[in-house]
Amino acid sequence: MARLAAARYGKDNVRVYKVHKDEATGTQSVTEMTVCCLLEGQIETSYTEADNSVVVATDSIKNTIYIKAKEHPVNPPELYAAHLGQHFLDKYPHINAANIKVIVHRWTRINIDGKPHPHSFYRDGNETRNVEARVSREAGIELKSAIQGLSVLKSTGSAFHGFVRDEYTTLGETWDRILSTDVDATWNWKTFATVADVEKGVERFDQAFEAARNITLKTFAEDESASVQNTMYKMCEEILEKAAEVEVVGYSLPNKHYFEIDLSWHKGYKNTGKDAEVYAPQSGPNGLIKCEVTRS
Repeated sequence: MARLAAARYGKDNVRVYKVHKDEATGTQSVTEMTVCCLLEGQIETSYTEADNSVVVATDSIKNTIYIKAKEHPVNPPELYAAHLGQHFLDKYPHINAANIKVIVHRWTRINIDGKPHPHSFYRDGNETRNVEARVSREAGIELKSAIQGLSVLKSTGSAFHGFVRDEYTTLGETWDRILSTDVDATWNWKTFATVADVEKGVERFDQAFEAARNITLKTFAEDESASVQNTMYKMCEEILEKAAEVEVVGYSLPNKHYFEIDLSWHKGYKNTGKDAEVYAPQSGPNGLIKCEVTRS
């Protein structure tokens, strides 16, 4: 005998662009997002009995995403996600939870002759600002914020030695190496009871994002890293210190390897150890280091 254990559905990959026009200064600001919205609730019969009377069409969900972007600010994305998720609970009594994911794509204002241009922007990397919101009747509003795809590299200031050595070990110890990764950092907020609670003190979200980004870059650059593990723990500690309403901070960091190339076969060129200048970037395999740090 079969039974439906879990179900959610909705619309994914909804691309949204919003422009804010400051008529007083003639300056425009832009936000580009990719939004996913998945609903849960009393929808079992649509799966088990072909009963579509409980289905809010995914096309209607798409249209709602656009309309709520018109009706509400999209910055910070945490507030937009909360408004969007709450709408489905208010509108449809049989929907118990809305799961929202917002990916904000990076557009940076162009400077021309040292002055910021009023309406021109460029894409300076694949980094995104992400938000996941779960808005439910039972638990309120749960928010997770994130930085993803922030690519960083430093050419020295990283070591790795003293690790387990046994019959499986071929990796040599090093006191100086290249360290590179694509940052995936997340921080979970305390649960909010209502959208009004999210909106009250809404500046907390931008402040936390800027703090997390700056802490990540500063710690990565300045830490004399004994390991990726220790460096990422320091980042988590400082974010928790800076953002009082954040309960959990996590990092997932791939260790992107750059291998020395022995060129001694060609004219005796020295290109290893302290003489290394030319490296071979590796696409894989790579280390993957993760952690979550909570308040004690």
